[in-house]
Amino acid sequence: MADNLHPFVPGDWEAVNRIYKQGIDTNLATFQTSCPSYEEWDSAHLSCCRLVYVLEGRVVGWAALSPVSSRCVYKGVAELSIYIDETVRGNGIGTQLLNRIIEESESHGIWTLQSGIIQDNKASILLHLKCGFREVGYREKIARNAHGEWKNTVLMERRSTLNFEG
Repeated sequence: MADNLHPFVPGDWEAVNRIYKQGIDTNLATFQTSCPSYEEWDSAHLSCCRLVYVLEGRVVGWAALSPVSSRCVYKGVAELSIYIDETVRGNGIGTQLLNRIIEESESHGIWTLQSGIIQDNKASILLHLKCGFREVGYREKIARNAHGEWKNTVLMERRSTLNFEG
């Protein structure tokens, strides 16, 4: 199935946006209440490390990285976003996407990936743990979901085992 992983191209945006909307609708994947435009999404994410998973000719998952800071000292730290179509969740697609984006991130000099996951999103937390992330903390009542309920997030990170010294 690894050949199902492809770099994101602008033509994938409609499917990526549809899957992101599914995540919004769960109230588990994000605090966002509406999808961004392609231009907003594109400018918020790194130009490298954007992947889609294609199954039977259809994009059913995606992963992308965002910078955590514009400061040069954090150039090797990125925030991970990963979303899987509701019709194929639980089939290992998230694991394949996450493992591949880890490889891609390291090849682009990224030594730390981080994620802030809504505490109730047990599947995402387990996926991150399975792929080498660890819990480093949590943020209590950090934001409200679409129903106005305060939610906690679990902070997770994965440090590369590669040597990124000068």
